[in-house]
Amino acid sequence: MTETIYALSSGTVPSGVAVIRVSGPGCDEISKALIGGVLPARLASLKTIRDRNGDVVDQGLVLNFPAPASFTGENCLEFQIHGGRATVHKLMRELAIFPDTRPAEAGEFTKRAFENAKIDLVEAEGLADLIGAETEMQRRLAAEHSSGGLSQIYGAWAKRLTHARAMIEAELDFADEDDVPGSVADAVWRDMDSLWTEMQLHLEAAPVGEIIRDGLKVAIIGAPNAGKSSLINALVGRDIAIVTDIPGTTRDLLSCDLDINGYAIRLVDTAGLRESQEPIEQEGIRRARIAMGEADLILLVQDVTGNRDEPALPGTIPVLRIGSKADLGCNTQPIHHDLLVSVRDGRGLDALRAAMVATIEQRLTGVSLAIPSRIRHVSNLESASFWLRAACHAQESGLDLRAEHLRLAAHALGRITGQVDVDSLLDIIFSKFCIGK
Repeated sequence: MTETIYALSSGTVPSGVAVIRVSGPGCDEISKALIGGVLPARLASLKTIRDRNGDVVDQGLVLNFPAPASFTGENCLEFQIHGGRATVHKLMRELAIFPDTRPAEAGEFTKRAFENAKIDLVEAEGLADLIGAETEMQRRLAAEHSSGGLSQIYGAWAKRLTHARAMIEAELDFADEDDVPGSVADAVWRDMDSLWTEMQLHLEAAPVGEIIRDGLKVAIIGAPNAGKSSLINALVGRDIAIVTDIPGTTRDLLSCDLDINGYAIRLVDTAGLRESQEPIEQEGIRRARIAMGEADLILLVQDVTGNRDEPALPGTIPVLRIGSKADLGCNTQPIHHDLLVSVRDGRGLDALRAAMVATIEQRLTGVSLAIPSRIRHVSNLESASFWLRAACHAQESGLDLRAEHLRLAAHALGRITGQVDVDSLLDIIFSKFCIGK
């Protein structure tokens, strides 16, 4: 990393203040040329910034973060200037003049922080999630990951695996030595069995992490004209679905994201479920059934004044039975409906929102936010768990084979935090960051 990089890190201009971040070996040269010297470490200084001709670019705060005590682990500069387009572009043009200095790519500051061991991959992904968080729970989950809460768990597991491997290999290599107890493996396998149990409990919380990060997927299903599209419009607060009296109006999936009590909820309106000979409607019904099978929660909408037959439902997915058009039906709640709602007078809508949130909170009971939230985490954890289980239950195999199983478990765990064999992942992960981070 011999190049110095720079980027606007504060978002789109114009703005009140613009922050331009610089990282790399050329920071001291840039500081001397633009503000006349190298500043004391981590001290905000009001400086006049001048171009190569001595003309004033702007006056603003400048901070110096010498390596290694910086975000990237390199020498860093931060210019806080007025956020006018011309001012920002002028300073960026001046930075481009310096040799071996170029604009940063997406996520390059964070990538350099990873490569300089300032953060690991889980913390880097947490930073990306923190920037993209739209709800309070997404923010809390991302903050837990970016601050190292999840990494601490995996680091502690890695140490236990390393210790176990060392003890097993010691018994293999020095079995004839008096100072190596022959029964050391017994204690090791007890601890590894305990570690496998911890991993399994941790993996069981993964669906909760996915729901918090990506949103609770709620499929709204029911017969044609049951009130599904009217319900999603009422929950969202605007007309996103076409509502008519003609059966089969909704042909495709229509989704919308909500923030309810800090939780992300993704509502999916679907085609009415019925027997149809019309090809387009048949495709809509097929997609509706797929959405139903992929949902975390099903809202089965039934017109209280009409047919209440139930379609075939997946047995493993929670279902809320919603009696729609309650203003047209009876005022007492039928036994076979969990809630009665009316989009005309708003009856039951708050209770429905609360019921969706309760579905998430029930899963969160007793679970901390130091949980996996990405497919990459889960895949490597499952691999580590598989090899750990194989090592613990291969009593008939030799110690050398069981030690190899432990090595494979440690390797899979290390891939989560980026300790081993992750070069192929780096470009994919960091390309999803915004410019300037």
